[in-house]
Amino acid sequence: MARAVHGIEPLVAAEILSWGGEVRRVRHREVWFEVTAPGPELLRLRTADDVLLAAAVVDGIGPERACLRRLAAAARDIDVEELVRLRRVVGGAAGPGDAGGGPGAGFEVSATFVGRRPYTRFDIEDTVGEALAGPLGLRYHARRGGRVPPEGAMAWRVTIEDDLAVIAVRAAGRPLHRRPYKLGSIRGTLHPPLAAAMARLALPPDPAPPRHVGTAGHAVPPDAAALRRGEPVTVLDPCCGAGTTLVEAYAFAPHARLLGVDLDPAALRAAAANAARARTGPLAGHSPGALRAPEPLAAPPGGGGFRWVRADAGRLPVPDGVADRVLVNPPWGRQVPPAGRLAADGDLLRREVSRVLAADGMVVALLHGSPHEWRGFRVEEALEVSLSGRRPVIAVLGRRVRRPGRASRAPAG
Repeated sequence: MARAVHGIEPLVAAEILSWGGEVRRVRHREVWFEVTAPGPELLRLRTADDVLLAAAVVDGIGPERACLRRLAAAARDIDVEELVRLRRVVGGAAGPGDAGGGPGAGFEVSATFVGRRPYTRFDIEDTVGEALAGPLGLRYHARRGGRVPPEGAMAWRVTIEDDLAVIAVRAAGRPLHRRPYKLGSIRGTLHPPLAAAMARLALPPDPAPPRHVGTAGHAVPPDAAALRRGEPVTVLDPCCGAGTTLVEAYAFAPHARLLGVDLDPAALRAAAANAARARTGPLAGHSPGALRAPEPLAAPPGGGGFRWVRADAGRLPVPDGVADRVLVNPPWGRQVPPAGRLAADGDLLRREVSRVLAADGMVVALLHGSPHEWRGFRVEEALEVSLSGRRPVIAVLGRRVRRPGRASRAPAG
């Protein structure tokens, strides 16, 4: 079972399918799937917040408190030995309690449910935790009353939607969204699986991919012209922050030219360090590049790899039409206020992106307003997501094509 940011579940399902998995069910923040031979490759999913091994699926879990007894019985019937064996194969854990803290760390249970019920998440957690303690032979660490389980405790999760519950255990020692490379961070930094979803929309992993399906069920053909075989794609993030979008893009397109621009030197230092760790970790393959002074780029960077430039997003040191793809999480004043020229004119970003984007290019942006406000672009797809209590939109934007026979107009900006 993969857990996900709400709104990108279909993208998680598409990534699972691309790895050869079979998707069985999509629920709120969940994708249930099967693979023929589960192994460590499951932990390479980029768009998922976490991957768990389903231990039991229990029906008949309605709003009555008596249903908790049914949940407890299902937990006691779990084949713990087989689950521990599978967890060892997938996540490398050496034993039932070894998730980094050793057997003494015990285990924890986290519960969520959709809709109203007369019992709380803590009631669910304690019901399942107390039932599992005996079969696991481990101490259960309850969360009730604000208590925090110890580091390294085996993580179990219970989710209930309608009357169907699933009891699952995390496949690895920590959730997938906690990327090993991302030790450098800044305020307002993008959640890595969300950045991966943006990168996947912009950079389908197959060089000649099939059409991918959006959340509304419609198909969006990726722009094959910008994914030229044998020629690296140039990907620009004009507000790169800690570099999350570009590192995630690197996972899907390791031969791409990745250019990050930001006005904040601390952000660029974090981005360069994160890219360096990605290079020496599971995403190894290309140089992280050096932190550059704000010098104009006479041509796109040669070859693949990262390059970081300190510059104002309102005046990008990039020639016209260079970027095949633009990935951007603009500073809309929620956590990070606009700086530089954008502080006086936020629309400068749209105009600069339009200037540097290739004729057949694509923009994937995380927007807190309507994507239709980006004049001069057509909206290919808009995915509303749930993020920190807000409902931003991942917008896939292409250049608006003028219809033949109409008088031409000067481009906006």
